[in-house]
Amino acid sequence: MRIKTVGVVGVGTMGQGIAEMLAFKGLDVYIVEQSPEKLAYGREMIELSLDKQIEKWALTLAEKKLVLNRIHNAARLDELSDCELVIETITEDLDSKKEVIGRLDRILSADAIIASNTSTLSLTELASVTRHPERVIGMHFIYPVHKIDLVELVRGLKTSDETFSRTKHFVEKTIHKKGIMVFESPGFVTTRLICLLINEALHVLEEGVASAEDIDSAMRIGYSFHHGPLEMADRFGLDSVLAALERMFREYGELKYRPSIVLKKMVRAGQLGVKTGAGFFKYDKDGDRL
Repeated sequence: MRIKTVGVVGVGTMGQGIAEMLAFKGLDVYIVEQSPEKLAYGREMIELSLDKQIEKWALTLAEKKLVLNRIHNAARLDELSDCELVIETITEDLDSKKEVIGRLDRILSADAIIASNTSTLSLTELASVTRHPERVIGMHFIYPVHKIDLVELVRGLKTSDETFSRTKHFVEKTIHKKGIMVFESPGFVTTRLICLLINEALHVLEEGVASAEDIDSAMRIGYSFHHGPLEMADRFGLDSVLAALERMFREYGELKYRPSIVLKKMVRAGQLGVKTGAGFFKYDKDGDRL
């Protein structure tokens, strides 16, 4: 069954990127948020993202209109009942995600796929609230969604081969990204490795070995990283990095996952990176480094 209609629950930074990318690939996308205000803001941010691409000659005005016409506001989860795939992208809170996934399980047809964009939570536990755990899978996109051609396809204990095959086919043939199979483990592959790199960069900064600018330059120039580890943290959101490290520290119990005190101080001070305009570096309203 070819997937043509996709729901996106949660229109924060990741939800916006996923919805925009899906619509650009020609799919009908239904977006849902907790309140009309949040839904309107999410749509406004998608439009702003498209406008930035027009300014950089990456998109035409006609393409922008086509993308926006494919994105439909949905006031309630019930309005996603005809979707063949729904991607949950709400905040990394286990109880909140379980509630949404449980409701989706009751609303969607039995052959629809329920996917979570979680980066650290257990897919098996998320699926435990459903009648059909075999159709629950992780689809972990990486920010920025439209530029990164990789999706981690995370199998929970009961995720079926059919669900995995259909999801992989969708990722590789419909939205043209590389899908890698990951068995459930806190942090999966990408979050686990990149958070360790960021945490070690924070320890290097904390020890006074080098400045934030020089640490990032070393990795960006020396190893061809698009962004250095500290700018990466700013773009992911320092609060998100902290939450991921704390969860992996709890799950694995290994000291290498214990978050740097510098990271904790930054989050307590409200300097969360691009989303607040300041983290280890300063950013303008468009998210560009100052």
